Amino acid sequence: MNQMVNGFTSIEQVTNQYLNKTKSSAPKTAGTAFSDILKNQLEVADKQSVKFSKHASMRLDDRNITLSPEQSERLEAATAKAGEKGIQDSLVLLDSMAFIVNVPSQTVVTAMNQEESLEKVFTNIDGAVIA
Repeated sequence: MNQMVNGFTSIEQVTNQYLNKTKSSAPKTAGTAFSDILKNQLEVADKQSVKFSKHASMRLDDRNITLSPEQSERLEAATAKAGEKGIQDSLVLLDSMAFIVNVPSQTVVTAMNQEESLEKVFTNIDGAVIA
């Protein structure tokens, strides 16, 4: 006959409750060099955000172009889509703005507003994304 002690009827229940808990979900890094972990984290960070070249930053300032957080997210998503399709240099049309993005480096190389892009010819691109 099983006797209940502290809510447990067997040693197996105690073992399962206290000794077989799942371990932390932190990534296992035993045997991995710090430099490898750092390099991996930097690569992940680089893939997650679009950068603006000095030229593009100057164009944004000159043309009074500002991006909302939502527009920045759409620009990043469009750049990711371009990358998935194998595009190297993409025209990204976003609302009334146009951006030329070097996809492998995740870098906007120039930006223009609607008035400037209506009469422009876009060269040296191999794809376009409407965001």
